[in-house]
Amino acid sequence: MTNPVPGAAAMAAVRNAAERRAQESAGDAAAPVPGPLPVPVPVPGAEPVQDCPGDGSTPPEFVLTISCPDRPGIVARVTRLLYENGGNIEESQQFDDARSDYFFMRIRFSAVEDTKAVGAAEGVGSAAEGLADQATVQVWRERMAPIAQEFGMTWELWSATAPYRALLMVSKAGHCLNDLLFRWQTGALNMTIPAIVSNHRDLEPLARSYGIPFHHIPITADAKAQAEDELMALVEEHDVDLVVLARYMQVLSDRLCQRMSGRIINIHHSFLPSFKGGKPYHQAFERGVKLVGATAHYVTADLDEGPIIEQDVTRVDHRMGPSDLVRAGQDVEADVLSRAVKWHCDSRVILNTDRTVVFS
Repeated sequence: MTNPVPGAAAMAAVRNAAERRAQESAGDAAAPVPGPLPVPVPVPGAEPVQDCPGDGSTPPEFVLTISCPDRPGIVARVTRLLYENGGNIEESQQFDDARSDYFFMRIRFSAVEDTKAVGAAEGVGSAAEGLADQATVQVWRERMAPIAQEFGMTWELWSATAPYRALLMVSKAGHCLNDLLFRWQTGALNMTIPAIVSNHRDLEPLARSYGIPFHHIPITADAKAQAEDELMALVEEHDVDLVVLARYMQVLSDRLCQRMSGRIINIHHSFLPSFKGGKPYHQAFERGVKLVGATAHYVTADLDEGPIIEQDVTRVDHRMGPSDLVRAGQDVEADVLSRAVKWHCDSRVILNTDRTVVFS
C-alpha cells in the first residue's frame, strides 16, 4: 500500500519527549504541588494496586501502540515477541479500518522477570527500580524495531506510568480549567502541568492556588505572531507534550497548528455550524433547542474541524433560560474535555488521517 501512514508526523511529534518523560516517572517521581482541598476526595475510577505475589513489588507496565497497512500475521508476530521475552499482556485492543485498509492496535503489558534481568545487568538495586524500568523500555524498543520495519508500522512503546507534560491555556471562563486541575490533583489524569497560559489575568489566582506558574500572554492584532512565539518558547522550555485549550478564546495561526499537529486539544460547544460567533447558547435558546453538547478535538488549521476525540450531550427544556443553558453546557464541556485529555494521556488515541481511533 502506497498511502502514507495516517497521522505519522503528528504521532511522532506527540511522543518526541517520551524517553524524557519515562525518566522523570522512573526517577524521583515527585508529586505535583497540590492546591487546598476541603476534604479528601477519592480518585474517580481508581482501583487499588495489587501487589505482585512473592516479593511484594508490582511489575512495571508498558504500552505499545501500532498503526500500519493491514495484512495477515501482525497480531501473531507482536504477541509472539512478547511471549518469547517474558511479556504478559494485561490489556489488548485492535481495530481494522476498512476505509483506509489500516490496522490499529494498543497493548499494555508487564514484564517482571525481564525487568529484573535488565536491572541486574545494569547494576540497579531495589532502591532504583525505576531506572531498571527505563532500561527495559529501551530493550523492548530494540526488540520491536525489526517487526515494525517488516510491517511498515508507525509505533510507540514506553512506560505506562510516564506522565505527559501538559500546558493548559484559558481565557476568562474557568470551568474547564478548574475541572482539569481538580482531576490532576486527585491523580485522575496521567500528566504534569508545568504552566498555565492565558490572554487575561482573571484566572491567575486559581493557577496560583494549585502552585502552578501562570503566564499572561496578551493577544493583540499587531502582536499575535510575537505572542505565539512566546508561547512556543514556553512549550520548548518545559518540553511540553500536549497543549490543552481549556476554553481559550483565540484562534491559533496555521503556522502554530501545523507545528503542533496532533498535540493540541480544544473544546467547544456542539452547536456548530448552526450557531456561530458570540453567545451561542443565547442563540440556541432563541431557537428552542432540546439538547446542548460539547466536542473535544485535535486542533488543525481548519477552525473547529480537527479530528474528533470525544462528544457528549445533555437534555434541556423550555423551562431553562439562557443562563441555565450556559451552565448545562459548561458541565458537558468540562466532562468531555477531561475525558479527551485522559484518553490522550493514557495513549488511547491514535490519529487516522482526519479521524481518530479511541481505544476504551
